[in-house]
Amino acid sequence: MTHKIRTALLGYGLAGSVFHAPSLGLLEQFSLDVIVASDPGRQAEARAAHPHTKVISRAEWTGSQSDIDLVVVATPPASHGSLAAAAIEGGCAVVVDKPFTLTSTEGEALVALAKKHGQILTTYQNRRWDGEYLTLQKLLAQGALGEIRRFESRLERWQPEITKEWKLQATAATGGGLLFDLGTHLIDQALQLFGPVDHVYGELAARRPAERAEDDVFVALQHSGGVTSHLWLNACSAQNGPRFRVLGSEAAYVKYGADVQESQIRAGIMPGTVGYGIEHQGSWGLLGRGENTAAVPTEQGNFSRFYELLAAAILDGAPVPVDPEDSIAGLRIIERIRALQ
Repeated sequence: MTHKIRTALLGYGLAGSVFHAPSLGLLEQFSLDVIVASDPGRQAEARAAHPHTKVISRAEWTGSQSDIDLVVVATPPASHGSLAAAAIEGGCAVVVDKPFTLTSTEGEALVALAKKHGQILTTYQNRRWDGEYLTLQKLLAQGALGEIRRFESRLERWQPEITKEWKLQATAATGGGLLFDLGTHLIDQALQLFGPVDHVYGELAARRPAERAEDDVFVALQHSGGVTSHLWLNACSAQNGPRFRVLGSEAAYVKYGADVQESQIRAGIMPGTVGYGIEHQGSWGLLGRGENTAAVPTEQGNFSRFYELLAAAILDGAPVPVDPEDSIAGLRIIERIRALQ
């Protein structure tokens, strides 16, 4: 390929505007050629943020175009599978935001389709590049906690009202609920850190009157290697627990507060600018035991690393940044949790 990776971004909600477009606009390997958004307000936002990008409606998008190399699917979950399949059949590499598909069977079919057409397919599991996750990976590699016994992970917030129209309508069958949303991140992180799972347990509840799926979730995973993961997701948490609490035979790592990148981008601090992805010292996690603890600097978060790795995959034949089989493994766990209810 002698030109930049010509990219179409489908969807300009939170995922498109905050997680995908800033990196695509930053990296020299990509050109953000097309943004597809049907809402007039989001179209206006896209044009203002990306004045050199063509902004069209969903009705104007044909599924793929001859002058597009990469399609990024950042639409509501129910449309992920069909839009990704159309792009693959149209000759494009594809990134699918989480959840990859609505079922593991649909995900397997999409992977098979990409192999049939010789196209690159990957999933946007951007939380692999959260600062606190990178920090924990580093501590584990150093053996700083000893033998890991329990991994606790939370993404909680106080959001008693559902603000997105599609989420008001979505059921679990159409991609609604926190298990498909934030749950795909926490499950993926647990699998990446501690490997396959033998036993699964879950509790799902809907606390908000308008919620049609679940907004309060607890998941327990027993990993084959012996670690137990406890994962919490909550949209109605008046006070949040620690983002991570990891207990080892020699020490524990406790970290409050989630990665700063989303809030920074919303505030106008974009990837590539000074201070991006860097957390304030006051939010660093603590490593140690009892009163004998020390603050551990949080690694710099870098969502753009996903697209750096994707560029290497497209241009140089390197591995994709996220194997879609990893996301399918997460979907199988979600299906096992739902089967318990």
